[in-house]
Amino acid sequence: MAQGREREDASYYAQSAGGASLSVRWVQGFPKQNVHFVNDNTICYPSGNYVIFINIETKQKTVLQCINGNVGVMATNIPYEVVAFSDRRLKPLIHIYNFPALTRRTKLKGNVLLDYTLLSFSYCGTYLASYSSLPEFELALWNWELSVILCKQSQPGVDLSQMSFNPMNWHQLCLSSPSTVTVWTIERSDQEHYFKAKPVKLPLEDGSPFNEADVLFPESLPKDPIYGPVLPLSAVAGLVGEEAETFRPKDDLYPLLHPTMHCWTPTSDLYVGSEEGHLVMISGETLKVTVLRKIEKAQQLEDAPRLFSPVTMVYQKEGVLASGIDGFVYSLTVKDSSSYRIEDFLEVERPVEHLMFSPGYKTLLIQTDKGSVYIYTFGEEPTLDKVLDACDGKFQAIDFITPGTKHFMTITLSGEVCIWWLEDCTCASKIYLNTTTTTLACSPSSLSAAVGTLGGCVFRLFYFIKIVHGWTFRLFQSFRSSSLNFFFSSYDQRGLYLLVGTSEGNIFVINAKPTSSFEILGFTEASKDVLQISTVSLLGTNAVKVMVLSSLPEAERSRLEIFTLPKKLPQGIVNERGRLRDELIHKHLCEVEHTLASAVLDFQRSRICGFCRHVPYICSYRLPEKDQGSVCILKPYQKVQSKHYGPGMAHLSSHGLWLLTAAKCGALCIRDVYTLEMFAQCRSHSHQGHGIQSMRISVDGQSILVNGKDDGTLVFLKWKRLGGNSVSEITEYCQQLLLSLNTSMEEENNHLSAMRLSSASEPESEHAVCQNKLSIASSQEELIVTDSEKEIPWVQQKNQEAIEKEVKMFSQKRKAIKSGIKELAKTVLTMMEENEKVDDIAKLDHQEFCLDLEELERLHDQSGEEVAKIRKDVEMYNLAKRYLTALIKEECWNSMAVKGRALKCFHIPCVVENFPMRARTAEELKELKRVLQQKKIEAECLKLQKEIVEDQSAVSMKKNDHKEEEEEEEDEEKIVTDTKLPNYLLGSLSTDFGIDTSLLSSQLELHSREEKINQIILLKDIIYKVKTAFNNEFDAAFKQKELEVARVMERNVRIKEIISDLELGEKVWQPEFEDCEKPERTLAVENSEITAPRHFTTWQRAKAEMTVVREIRRWIQARGSSERRKGLMDMMGGVLEVKREDILRMVIPQPAFMAKPDALWTEEERKQFRDYEKKVKELNDERDKYRKSLEAELKKLQNFIQESTQNFDEHLKRLFERRVRAETVVNQEELKISNLIFSLLLDEELNSREMFLNNYLSKKQEEKSHTSEAVRKSREDLDMYKENYDNLLAEDKVLDRSFKKEFSEIPSQQVDILYKLFKRRPRMQKQKAQSDTASIIPFGEQPGVGELNKDTFAQTMKAMEELDNIINMPEGLDPLVWDHFCITRRAKVGNEYKVKQKAAGLVEMTAFLRKRLEDDEKVQQEIEKVFHELTLLQEDKMKYQLNLTIQILLKQGQVELENFQQTLQYPDAILINRTIIEDLNSVIRTQGQKKIASMMESKNVHKGIYQIEWDHKKMEMEMEDLNQKAWDIQMLFFSRDRQKYLNEPNYESLITLQIGIMEQTIHVLDKTHKKNVNNCKKLLKKLGKFSNQKDAANYTLSCNLREELVAVSERQDICNAIGSTLTCEKIAKERYKSMRKQQKLTNISKEQAEEISVLQAEVERLRMKTFPALVKL
Repeated sequence: MAQGREREDASYYAQSAGGASLSVRWVQGFPKQNVHFVNDNTICYPSGNYVIFINIETKQKTVLQCINGNVGVMATNIPYEVVAFSDRRLKPLIHIYNFPALTRRTKLKGNVLLDYTLLSFSYCGTYLASYSSLPEFELALWNWELSVILCKQSQPGVDLSQMSFNPMNWHQLCLSSPSTVTVWTIERSDQEHYFKAKPVKLPLEDGSPFNEADVLFPESLPKDPIYGPVLPLSAVAGLVGEEAETFRPKDDLYPLLHPTMHCWTPTSDLYVGSEEGHLVMISGETLKVTVLRKIEKAQQLEDAPRLFSPVTMVYQKEGVLASGIDGFVYSLTVKDSSSYRIEDFLEVERPVEHLMFSPGYKTLLIQTDKGSVYIYTFGEEPTLDKVLDACDGKFQAIDFITPGTKHFMTITLSGEVCIWWLEDCTCASKIYLNTTTTTLACSPSSLSAAVGTLGGCVFRLFYFIKIVHGWTFRLFQSFRSSSLNFFFSSYDQRGLYLLVGTSEGNIFVINAKPTSSFEILGFTEASKDVLQISTVSLLGTNAVKVMVLSSLPEAERSRLEIFTLPKKLPQGIVNERGRLRDELIHKHLCEVEHTLASAVLDFQRSRICGFCRHVPYICSYRLPEKDQGSVCILKPYQKVQSKHYGPGMAHLSSHGLWLLTAAKCGALCIRDVYTLEMFAQCRSHSHQGHGIQSMRISVDGQSILVNGKDDGTLVFLKWKRLGGNSVSEITEYCQQLLLSLNTSMEEENNHLSAMRLSSASEPESEHAVCQNKLSIASSQEELIVTDSEKEIPWVQQKNQEAIEKEVKMFSQKRKAIKSGIKELAKTVLTMMEENEKVDDIAKLDHQEFCLDLEELERLHDQSGEEVAKIRKDVEMYNLAKRYLTALIKEECWNSMAVKGRALKCFHIPCVVENFPMRARTAEELKELKRVLQQKKIEAECLKLQKEIVEDQSAVSMKKNDHKEEEEEEEDEEKIVTDTKLPNYLLGSLSTDFGIDTSLLSSQLELHSREEKINQIILLKDIIYKVKTAFNNEFDAAFKQKELEVARVMERNVRIKEIISDLELGEKVWQPEFEDCEKPERTLAVENSEITAPRHFTTWQRAKAEMTVVREIRRWIQARGSSERRKGLMDMMGGVLEVKREDILRMVIPQPAFMAKPDALWTEEERKQFRDYEKKVKELNDERDKYRKSLEAELKKLQNFIQESTQNFDEHLKRLFERRVRAETVVNQEELKISNLIFSLLLDEELNSREMFLNNYLSKKQEEKSHTSEAVRKSREDLDMYKENYDNLLAEDKVLDRSFKKEFSEIPSQQVDILYKLFKRRPRMQKQKAQSDTASIIPFGEQPGVGELNKDTFAQTMKAMEELDNIINMPEGLDPLVWDHFCITRRAKVGNEYKVKQKAAGLVEMTAFLRKRLEDDEKVQQEIEKVFHELTLLQEDKMKYQLNLTIQILLKQGQVELENFQQTLQYPDAILINRTIIEDLNSVIRTQGQKKIASMMESKNVHKGIYQIEWDHKKMEMEMEDLNQKAWDIQMLFFSRDRQKYLNEPNYESLITLQIGIMEQTIHVLDKTHKKNVNNCKKLLKKLGKFSNQKDAANYTLSCNLREELVAVSERQDICNAIGSTLTCEKIAKERYKSMRKQQKLTNISKEQAEEISVLQAEVERLRMKTFPALVKL
């Protein structure tokens, strides 16, 4: 699309340009690609739209422009002196130009869609190789002289970094990328060319060789006779397509060398450099890789040289020259093709990117990463010259030095400022600012320039550079006007003011005169997005009008701010802070309803010309005559289509009548400012380089500088043709302007010179200057800026001055406020001291003493934010933990249909666990149902089959007794019912759990995949049933334990009462369930498990307090005074009835008199004492009886608990054994499942391997068909070519033989002399300079084969002119005969030349056919190898499908005897040595192994017998087939043609003769047919004429027919009315006659059919007589 747009633009420009035109005078650009030699004295490189040629001796430049935009890749052909380059458009072309004429020789057009990435010419011949990028990745070979593609090959996804032809053999082409090196061979057969790739096997990163194993047919895989064959990893992975051919696991991938550069040697070998620092040599014939070893010198070992990675490399004799990123060029001398020695060759100031020898190998081109080019000349005194000194980065800004006729200035992004001569673009001076720069402006009123910077420091500097005589730089003054970035700078036309725009929209106004020391006058504010500053300062006026263009992206509008600056600023126009007052500069705002990319103010100050951003239009707007006080909306009154696309820029000429526009398309247009019509244009750049960045026109309008945005190209344009009025107008204005500026300029320059002298007399400057390293003729200095951070920006200075003024004004108030603040501070300190003395609870934080309410609020907000953040983090952490808990619980607990739990014994350390089980899914149940249904159907089918067999046997055996039949039926029924397999063949003990295994297939019958899958499903069902059966037993035991625990707890209640009554103090054994027995308890968190104190909210605390108060009140009410309770306590101790359990606690109270001595007792008291003792004795007796009963009860309860728990433990032990047995069964079934799954996997691997081999075989067979077709085609071409060669050779011999016949009229002596002269050939002079050239040039002169033959033939024919001279004519010979002889001899020489060419082509075609035969044979060998592998694989597959792995139960360990009685006496025992038993056991084992071996051998023998029987049957069937075929052959129809083929000795010649006769006959028939066709055509014409006549006659007849039909109808009516009955009788008679006739004909046909059948039988009998009698032997 872009190219089409450019062509439209070009046509438009050609129509609208009129008489004016521009031409390119010179182009300045620096190489971004490799620089090439065109010849010994000229180099070239692309830059933007141009190819720049530089003469390295005279430094003269020549420019070639690409008409289609940016130049892509480039290559040169030194022998033909042509340059090839591609363009960067859609569907690019390759252009080839002659040098030095720079005329296009040809244009190559291919099928590439986007871009070419590599181009390379062959060293001999007219061959060009190209490589394209996405999407084709196509390698193509061109014959650029004929503009045709000879062959091409696509490599999807392969990006290449270098491509080169072999200098000694154009048939070899090397392509390298950062990971691969490939050598392509170009094979030719006559006019056909073919590519053949040979990848190079690179070594590992450390240089060791990489022995890659064969992944397709590995030979070292072991053979496992038990678990099946060990297959390749691709088969294990299930790969069957092309990916299986290159599949490698991650563990088998090793990092290889990464090539960086390669070069060819005269021996057709390759030197390859790598990122790892290794130098590799690759043989061009065998592609053998050799890692060269570096030889270290003693001094180098001490210095420890660094390892370098070659970036570029070039061959020299006995080694290579290489360079890295360290700026050194090294010489690598190779010795013995196994090692090399490295030496320093040359040091360059920058890293070297490219090295190249000149065609004569006298100079070496060195290209740095910066783009500079050096030429190193070899000789007795080598020299290093800088041909091209590149700037540091692309050009950022350009400007003319007033008046713009001799010099101009440029600046780069890195801060390099240069002054150039305008005539030839040579650098006059240079300075380095060492900071990032953005803008440049040259003053019209003095030799000074302003540079805006964008450095990395806090402040940005603005430099004023003085341009003194001799064109050297010196920093005149540097200061900061702002701390912002400078993006725009502009002087007005008279050089009064310098306007500078910043990134924040501030526009600074600076006095541009050096006499005022470049004083900053003030600034005004504008919008942030400033796009352009335009000024108008006309001669004879006292004001400068300024327009600032900025964008409003949110509103999609543009804003124009216009203000006026007087020639001398009055006082008061700037406020205290340096801002210009808007009312004094008459500032007003205007807006445009659409966005503008650029705008300029015309010199009449009434119009604005704008370049639209989003639409391709240039508009003109009228400014209002009076300031309206508000924003004025401008509307375009003039609009012209720009024919540009993309955002552009506009610039006015010095006299204001020309409008220069440029945009992203790269075209520069010059328009009339009033009509906006274009009168000149030039496409200096292209849209691929994003167009033009900046443009400048000189004061006199004769010179235009255009700078590209991304291509880094600076173009100088001059007027080629311009109208007289335009020249006179701008010349007149230029003279007036220069006259007005001369006086002030001379004064300002004198002031600059005086300031230079004063600065030079100072001892030291704050800026250091360093000399140039390369000592270029022009003086260059490097500027180092120091102490830049100490400067204060001008805006900040103004603010500080304003602040100081305000401080002086309000000094008294400030003092009063300070004193109040001090008193307040003392009060706060006192409060803080008191706060330190109080308790911690009442103590305040230091932050609460802050009197700054805003700071206090900020701290509270900050703490609140931190708390909220912590709370949110905790909540998210808890949420994540809860989510993880839910996942684990769902996976391990909720999804389990049977939860996993354990059961422990009461007294012994025995634990029994159940089987955790998941619920079976619907799919599993559906699959199980399907398998069960299938098994049942199979059983029913088998039963029916047996019944059918029984019925058939009953019919055939009617003579047998009825009893025998009944016995047989009973036996069959027993066999049918007893289908269960024994356990040792079943392979498990699942029947012990009552599992039905009748549906299981026998392990000896599992051959198919479906049977194995069904068996796995049934085995899984058995495992599920076994686990379910055990889990049921486990659940019963668990319930039993729960009952036992409940009983124990119930009895423990009584035991605790007894222990408390007996006051024994024993601990009661209380069984409890542990967490493993009830795992659901672990999912619930009890309050006792939480150690941290619980957090209560305020309402929870209040609720708890109210609850406590309510409970206390209730207790108090319950414990209130009660007379009944008090009386009960007094009389009966608080109980109504004394229980037996209270006997042990009963106490008989002593009488009160017992406190007195016995002597004081009375009788009554003594009697009471005796009663008391009696009661005490009775109470004690009751206590003893009760105690003994309690002890007996306690013992009984404990014994009962012990017995019940021990019984449960015994039951749990049996359950444990059951668990072991169940787990054994599960493991046995799982082992069977594992074996079946392994067999299924093995089947899949074997199938995958077989599918891959079949696919690979089909691929190779297809390749074989291609190679066979190539062989056939090559052989046909060779036969045709050989036939032409034989014909040409025969013609040559005919010329030799017919010589004497042609000159038979002259005497024989003269004929002999002429024949000797006829055989004589001129001697060719060999060039003596070749040996000298070969000594210098390693590759020698390598002209192309065709070119060499053409030159040789031309020299031969030129030398023949000397032999044809009349001087060499024999005496007495007629001159006419001599002329005829010379013509004949020239014909003979030309024929010999053709014969030699044909012979060379014949040799080449023979070699090509031989290679095709080798390829075909190689493919055939691979096919045979695949067939062999398939045969072995099928044998292994059959073997491992028939030899099944079965599981058999065997008794292990010692065998225990039942009812064993220990014998204590051994009278008949014999004591023997243990070794005898061991030897006997070993013998038994050996015999057992032999028996097993014999059984295996017998099995194999039986298997072999079965195989032989099968082969015998197969051979019998084949014999029958062969007999049938022999009979078919005997009965085969044997025609006379086949008899003739067998009997005729020269059948082919006979067929050829017949074919010739038939061809002649066909030819004659063809002629006859053509004649007949012509006759028929003539007849058709006559018939056409006759038909036309008949049509006319028919028309007349049709007209008559109508009348006749009317008459006939009338007569028919009359006839029908008169004789209808007669007509019916007549019709009946006619029908009867026709029926009789038809019957007669039918009879005749039947008789004839019988006769025909008889005749056909006779013919068949006669025909059989001609066949030979082949009697069956």
